Amino acid sequence: MDKYLPIGSVVLLKNGTKRVMIYGRKQIHIETGKEWDYLACLYPEGNINEEFMYLFNHDQIDKVYYLGYRDDEEVKFVEENLK
Repeated sequence: MDKYLPIGSVVLLKNGTKRVMIYGRKQIHIETGKEWDYLACLYPEGNINEEFMYLFNHDQIDKVYYLGYRDDEEVKFVEENLK
């Protein structure tokens, strides 16, 4: 599995009970400065508000239910920005 899953991927986190959908990668928490691999929202609800946004790292993923869209543009973006 690649280090970064594509936008739109749906995953279940370890010890999670609800799936989330990835909509951001390589995110920095404003208050702490800590870098996280992903930003996600509840699936299928989508982005409700800040209380339901989840920052997590790749190693916290238990299962991938859906792999988001990947094309040449996505591959190039990952190679140039997320390595």
